Amino acid sequence: MRMLVLFMASALMLAGCTNKDKRVYFDGKYYPAKAKKVKGDRESFVVNVRKASQGLPGAREAGRHAGTRYCVETFGYSEIDWQIGPDAEDAQLSTSKGNLVLRGRCKVWE
Repeated sequence: MRMLVLFMASALMLAGCTNKDKRVYFDGKYYPAKAKKVKGDRESFVVNVRKASQGLPGAREAGRHAGTRYCVETFGYSEIDWQIGPDAEDAQLSTSKGNLVLRGRCKVWE
């Protein structure tokens, strides 16, 4: 049992190291961003960009990147119809607890 715990702990530490190597930086800063599907509609998603207080231009691009990645990985296409997107006016952008929140829908060709 102890060996299993040690193995799992080692695997988690290794996974954490490789994630840092894969970080994408915008304006020289790291903005953790994640896109999640809207319940009941895989084509629609919400992007949450943390650390947006580092700079809105970088946060916008991190959000664009996360949305594009979601669409490509889910449907194989990169086109997005943004409801609240990275190109919106500052006053239209939504923030929650210092995070930038973007909303979009993947354009899926049928």
